[in-house]
Amino acid sequence: MGIPEHIRSLANDRELKVSVRIGREGITENLISEIKNQLGAREVVKIKMNRGLFDREQKPAVWQELAESCVAELVDARGNIATFYRP
Repeated sequence: MGIPEHIRSLANDRELKVSVRIGREGITENLISEIKNQLGAREVVKIKMNRGLFDREQKPAVWQELAESCVAELVDARGNIATFYRP
């Protein structure tokens, strides 16, 4: 099953603000819980990780791990920002 087009356009909208930040603590249970709560309240969640937290090569794996942990789908990831939605 693919990602609906309205979700893709919402995720790519520049007006969508970052609602979760991954800070120096990294990925914690509290962070995952917050993402799950936000996904329950809205269709799309935009997440930003602090620069230098992970190497460029690690970022795709980090985003995938978050998607699996939150039972969500990764819609888009560019640099330090990714957008997720829960079907």
